[in-house]
Amino acid sequence: MRSRDFRQPPVVKVVPREDAPRGTPGRWPDSIPAVRELLDAGLDLQPGVTFLVGENGSGKSTLLEGIAMAYGFSAEGGSASAQHRTRPSESDLSERIRLQRGIGAPRWGYFLRAETMHGFYSYLEENPTNSPEPVFHEMSHGESFLAVLDTRFDSPGFYCLDEPEAALSFSSTLTLIATLRRIADAGGQVLCATHSPVLASLPGAHIVEVGEWGLRASAWEDLELVTHWRSYLAAPERYLRHLLD
Repeated sequence: MRSRDFRQPPVVKVVPREDAPRGTPGRWPDSIPAVRELLDAGLDLQPGVTFLVGENGSGKSTLLEGIAMAYGFSAEGGSASAQHRTRPSESDLSERIRLQRGIGAPRWGYFLRAETMHGFYSYLEENPTNSPEPVFHEMSHGESFLAVLDTRFDSPGFYCLDEPEAALSFSSTLTLIATLRRIADAGGQVLCATHSPVLASLPGAHIVEVGEWGLRASAWEDLELVTHWRSYLAAPERYLRHLLD
């Protein structure tokens, strides 16, 4: 067998730090059920692609951000060596968890989040790592996002994405699905927070549904997200008449 067959994924498990200061019950982020569960029981991360799916305010982006920062990424995105930082607003979750790294796993990785991409493009243009570097600000939001994927998501590693579908059309989301599959097939690992039922439909992906219950593994067809979108697309007037009348 090849040596890569014995490798573990970059992150095997997220566990609470025993020496970390205790949070304040009832205050953010400890008020989020998913964060409390992570700090109580940890979270196993599977090889390949894992999606965090949930409503706004459920805590999926807070979890993703904390795990990404514990890996060594800046809160505003980039590789582990990027130092882009404008206005600190992150929680202290990264200081209260630690990551069990996989034996023999690659250390490379990247963190992308839709809400900070504009400032991050400026950072990339001022600190180029590729030659020539795409001129991100002269592209559409979706085109520039795909350009980052093409130039940075090119080797096995740990990749964190926060709601990437915000920048993408339907067809571009399908392109992203193919990119995530390519990374997984090459031995990489992806953790992605998403609202997109299209993105979450990636075959073989692991799905963790985040909500008032905390964290629970789910099948794609059982997601509340999928149920709501199916119902809406089948009969949008049933939803809209209550909002627009």
